[in-house]
Amino acid sequence: MASTLAAAPSERSYIGPMIVIGVLFFIFGFVTWLNGPLITFVKLAFQLPDAYAFLVPFAFYISYFVFSLPASWVLRRTGMKKGMALGLFVMAAGALLFGQFATMRVFAGALTGLFVIGAGLSLLQTASNPYISILGPIDSAAQRIAFMGICNKLAGILAPLVLGALVLHGIGDLDAQVKAADPALREGLLNAFAAKVHLPYMAMGGLLLLLGVWVLRSSLPEIKPAGANDEHAIGHTGRTIYSFPHLWLGVLCLFLYLGVEVMAGDAIGTYGAGFGLPLDQTKFFTAFTLGAMLLGYLAGLVLIPRVVSQQRYLAVSAVLGVLFTLGAYFTTGYASVTLVAALGFANAMMWPAIFPLAIKGLGRHTEAGSALLIMGIAGGALIPLAFVHLKEVINFQAAFALLMVPCYLYILYYGLRGHRVGQHAAG
Repeated sequence: MASTLAAAPSERSYIGPMIVIGVLFFIFGFVTWLNGPLITFVKLAFQLPDAYAFLVPFAFYISYFVFSLPASWVLRRTGMKKGMALGLFVMAAGALLFGQFATMRVFAGALTGLFVIGAGLSLLQTASNPYISILGPIDSAAQRIAFMGICNKLAGILAPLVLGALVLHGIGDLDAQVKAADPALREGLLNAFAAKVHLPYMAMGGLLLLLGVWVLRSSLPEIKPAGANDEHAIGHTGRTIYSFPHLWLGVLCLFLYLGVEVMAGDAIGTYGAGFGLPLDQTKFFTAFTLGAMLLGYLAGLVLIPRVVSQQRYLAVSAVLGVLFTLGAYFTTGYASVTLVAALGFANAMMWPAIFPLAIKGLGRHTEAGSALLIMGIAGGALIPLAFVHLKEVINFQAAFALLMVPCYLYILYYGLRGHRVGQHAAG
């Protein structure tokens, strides 16, 4: 039977829960990082321009904005453990919807499936991120989240490879055949191509259902955030959630971070296509970014907090983001794409640092603060969409740099100063 913990458990006791949460991070990493290759998939299957194809990440990430606050209300009723299981069940429903509607080539229905998957993930993330942050000491939370990130990005590396092998294999040749075919043959080719996605998503839905049952039956302990992340510890007794400026600055920081993360991961294929690189290569570019993120997480595990604090590492990461973005702007072809992929290394430790810095000391407001931060994931919907429209009027490399550099500069501010605003009263 799961125990209820009023405060964070001891280091030895949180090893088991970390493994359970690690499995969850692997699963929603796999689902999340399918979006990059799915952009390539829907462009061909539904014969869409970039502006419509980028509704894939928009539909997925905007659901976080819609459902994160309701998720916090659900979690107050269900507790974190049952809330995580419920999130998996909702994700399963979304996977089944996407697989069915994508096979039928009903684009609105496919987007609805992605929106539902995102809704389940918003519940899962609203529970799991504060859970892992307060499972141990808050000052070492970035290290624990880095472990979760490794699970997440290993899945993310696999996702485009699996979809590439099962669905996108030979997409370059198919694209040429579709362009040369008469209308009747073209429809037959596109229907057969769309049908390839059905079985993988049906299997994913079934797996998510089983995982939800597993989480319900697991010995995952319940943690009360008010006890594990006590606001009294930093001198904020009796304050409302509106009285924590470091949280609100953190919400904006996470919004911008998700934008640059999705730009480097999901938009990299479109970026590479801007140089005329072939589809059979660009479909794998997301895996390169995630490989760089994996290296970044490994570095974070080694360095935080033994060598450098999580806030200082965040600032260094932001500087790397600016340098890699400028390097990508001033180069072309594979060299430029490589530097965009290298942004994965710069981005890796940003979420693990921003999230615990932003919820530090919220106490009874931890669930609501976490929900606000999860709403910031909407940055992954809006910033890439801004890119795809901006590149229609200016050079795509300039559009990329104009969006990315200001985001990294604000993240730098949060790492250096923003996370401390309003906390000067701490003893």
